[in-house]
Amino acid sequence: MTDARITVHAEAGIDRIEPELHGHFSEHLGRCIYDGIWHSQESDGDGFREDVVSLLDDLDMPVLRWPGGCFADDYHWEDGVGPREERPRRRNLFWAQDRDEVPEEPNAFGTHEFLDLCERVGAEPYLAANVGSGDPQEAADWVEYTCYDGDTELANRRRENGRDEAYEVRYWGVGNENWGCGGQMTPEQYAREYRQFATYIGAMSNQLLDYDLDLIACGFSEHEWNRRFMEALADANWVADFPLDHLTLHHYYGRTMSAVEAEREDYDQLLVEALELDDHVDRIAAAIDAVATTRDIGVIVDEWGAWHTEAVPEGGLEQPGTVIDALSAAAVLDVFNHHSDVMTMSNIAQTVNVLQCLVETAGDEAWARPTYRVFDLYAPHKGNEAVQTSVDTPTRDVEDDELPLVHASASVDDGETYVTMTNLDCRGTHTVELDVEGAASEFTDVDAAVLFEGQAPDLTVDANNADEFAAEDLDVTVESDTLTVELEPSTVAALSLQ
Repeated sequence: MTDARITVHAEAGIDRIEPELHGHFSEHLGRCIYDGIWHSQESDGDGFREDVVSLLDDLDMPVLRWPGGCFADDYHWEDGVGPREERPRRRNLFWAQDRDEVPEEPNAFGTHEFLDLCERVGAEPYLAANVGSGDPQEAADWVEYTCYDGDTELANRRRENGRDEAYEVRYWGVGNENWGCGGQMTPEQYAREYRQFATYIGAMSNQLLDYDLDLIACGFSEHEWNRRFMEALADANWVADFPLDHLTLHHYYGRTMSAVEAEREDYDQLLVEALELDDHVDRIAAAIDAVATTRDIGVIVDEWGAWHTEAVPEGGLEQPGTVIDALSAAAVLDVFNHHSDVMTMSNIAQTVNVLQCLVETAGDEAWARPTYRVFDLYAPHKGNEAVQTSVDTPTRDVEDDELPLVHASASVDDGETYVTMTNLDCRGTHTVELDVEGAASEFTDVDAAVLFEGQAPDLTVDANNADEFAAEDLDVTVESDTLTVELEPSTVAALSLQ
């Protein structure tokens, strides 16, 4: 007997699901860069970890954010270009590197290495400029160094450092968490700083480049801060258009919960906290609309994911990769699909070895985590049109909140409907009836896959069992235009319907 019903309104479009909604984030923190993406012992030559690069390439990453995070607002890009043996060793003000807890940055991995990585895996680069301890000239010089193809000292220095053709970097973040580690600024103070940086960076689009740069401001999860920032930013006589293309927020959840020692009530709380992103996106979009009524400004969630008690600075913010975290990622990606009309990007934290990473390494081995499997399963949504999806589901009270036990989203493209659904109930099975309004009277082709059947929420991944988390076929009962599936506890499913 079915106890949940999903109705896909195939003709009620929301907007295009930008591929960048499946973006990623890498910071000079713990083993993310060194030992994760780059062999820390390499002083020259190509030091990329080919096993990691291969996994990231297979994932078809749309965009990658770098170098931070808090690290970005004490990072000076010129330290990381030129011959590696001549690059200075600097402090890492906010994080220790590797597992030796050394608060130092060797600068072996810099601008060229990052941008070359993006080209290798087909990802758009997203660079975060230093506002906290930097200045507008440093940021404008970085744009010129990377993107200008003319005859200036900086463009020629790039050529001398091995790159003749200019990189095309579209996304430029103006600072990171400037309300916190990026300078403890008030929204009005950050607006003043942002104006200066946006003036110098933004002028590059009109003068030196033949494409427009996307300027990204770092907002806050306290939405009154965002409203005050937007009002202060608008209170100026701009010669050009409103100097902002995207406003961000960060959302971490599960910070009081152990990844592997949690009770089932903790799982419910984690998922409720993950789904709070739905309200956050609504509220930051409202703050934008209240001020910038004549400009289309996108919402970016450029840091998000599970952050557990195991993830502490002394351990490089590493935590086990579990099924429950992957389940939360599926729910969040559904939320992003629902908000495709306002969202332009997201970046899960972080790519390798840190927090809710997608890839983990140990010695000479690298493997995909359960969250990687979710991103892979959700990949067909990218570029589709999201459509309205109604879910009639049982719920569970979680303190002052309510957890929907079944969650879903859907998209359409060229006669195909792609539906993802999660059983957020880690305790029981739910039988789900799926109806697609506006589709043909009968489906001629139905493919279905499921993740994590028979796997406990706290099951962790390692090099030996990584393949066990791969998707498997899911049985579907088809009767005319209605389908029925049985979802075991804490599973994620995807159906392709034609």
